[in-house]
Amino acid sequence: YALALAGAAAVALAAHLGPTTTAVGPVRRRLFPRLGGAGRPGRVALTFDDGPDPESTPRVLDVLAEHRTRATFFVLGTMLVRSPWLAADLVAAGHEVAVHGWDHRNLLGRGPLATYRDLARARALVEATTGRAPRFFRPPYGVLTGPALLASARLGLTPVLWARWGRDWTASATPDSVFDTVTARLAGGDTVLLHDADCAAAPGAWRATLAALPRLLAECRRRGWTVGPLGEHRVPGP
Repeated sequence: YALALAGAAAVALAAHLGPTTTAVGPVRRRLFPRLGGAGRPGRVALTFDDGPDPESTPRVLDVLAEHRTRATFFVLGTMLVRSPWLAADLVAAGHEVAVHGWDHRNLLGRGPLATYRDLARARALVEATTGRAPRFFRPPYGVLTGPALLASARLGLTPVLWARWGRDWTASATPDSVFDTVTARLAGGDTVLLHDADCAAAPGAWRATLAALPRLLAECRRRGWTVGPLGEHRVPGP
């Protein structure tokens, strides 16, 4: 009996932790390209996490508007509930609003029920404030768990992580470092992760992203890629 219990516990733990291996970039890109946001080779998907924030998000929207570029914003429920009008601004500008969870907590410490409630609450708020059902989900820190996969499936959300990021959440981030980090191995079909808020980052880190953004968009154009949201980037299929 004790061995059976131990075996069941081991299976449950493996089911909970197994998906976390996808948080490792090389593993994700090699074995789970669709989870990493792989899409059409002539496109780059631009995504932002952790907003919306009334100080920083409108400035990001201004830059995107100047460059006639749309993106996907993975929002946190705790941020959106404070500034619900920003959801309308995102939609009015043609951007896609997706789910990042209710708050920026690692899902490793949450069980199935708490995980489901977290995602369901965030999804409901996104739909209520945008008038549209969100399609995509990205877990905080990019850490997927078994319960998160099950919850997202029940809620009709497709998990998507990223291929390249700007390390723009650090105190040492600069416009040059963000640009260089994103573009070092950037390829057509990649999904890029940036941040439009600093609720889980060094204070003011978003300013480096904001300053790097025009240069990044220009570089993508120079390489012949169309930059846009995930919904137009991903190749249809399972």
